Amino acid sequence: MKVLVTLNIPEIGITMLREEGLEVTVWNHDLPMTYDQLLAAAQEHDILLSTSNYKIDANFLDRNQHLKLISQFAVGYDNIALKEAEMLGIPIANAPNAMVDATADIAFALMLAVSRKMFYMHKQILDDAWGHFRPRANLGIELKGKTLGVFGMGRIGTEMAKRCVGAYDMKVLYHNRNLNREAEEQMNATYVSFDDLLEQSDIISVHCALNADTKEKFNSVAFGKMKPSSIFLNTARGGVHDENDLIEALRSGTIWGAGLDVTHPEPMLYDNPLLRMENVAVTPHIGSATMEARNEMSRLAAMNIIQYYRGEPIRNLVR
Repeated sequence: MKVLVTLNIPEIGITMLREEGLEVTVWNHDLPMTYDQLLAAAQEHDILLSTSNYKIDANFLDRNQHLKLISQFAVGYDNIALKEAEMLGIPIANAPNAMVDATADIAFALMLAVSRKMFYMHKQILDDAWGHFRPRANLGIELKGKTLGVFGMGRIGTEMAKRCVGAYDMKVLYHNRNLNREAEEQMNATYVSFDDLLEQSDIISVHCALNADTKEKFNSVAFGKMKPSSIFLNTARGGVHDENDLIEALRSGTIWGAGLDVTHPEPMLYDNPLLRMENVAVTPHIGSATMEARNEMSRLAAMNIIQYYRGEPIRNLVR
């Protein structure tokens, strides 16, 4: 059975597959395959170990109906046409929970960076604009005792909340599809409506999946309900916010600041105005970029394939 690994993932997963007796082809180039290259390569393999930057759309699946499994090197799978895969009987699996701590750390770090304008002030040094001491210039805000609003209180959202409670004794509000009893018991988190989350939170941190319900959920209407002193954080998917509306909300003072590890679109263009705003911090989708997280993602993606190969239930089957 032939497995195509679409990017040069950490060796742990590749070794696992080969030791299981699978024939593995790894795309070792720095740049990802083009759509046409992936389309052609997939036709020569039985299983795809893919990354979220590849678009696995209905056309791709229709032309690769022979695929026995697609295992995603990611927790998200919004790049895959799930309904088409289900119709064709192609199972989809992912790598959940591998990057929980790493992504929560990025969200927490962005919150700090925004609150003290760290990215902007660093650029001032690079531009030889440090200048003299000005008591009322470039002031940030302190986080102690603020209210954190979590949109999507899953594992990552819960870990972000734990950090905020532990470091700054924050009050935690959340909006979720389901109640999170663990968060309520451990951190006294309170479930609220989406509008109440917007209106009452000092910091809103997004940790949801991207789907039809959450696409551009944070738009001009949502930003208009937030406090003028609030910070918006998104480490989930860029499509959850409308970037033009976010830019306007920051320019107009509708909200105070924003921290993004994901953008819409990705990659972000170098001349995007968000990159030069005083109260904004942007990182290039590095939420899972730790050795520990990437190794675990590799292991889980490979384990999905091994479980299929052995005829065992796939533990991380999406559908």
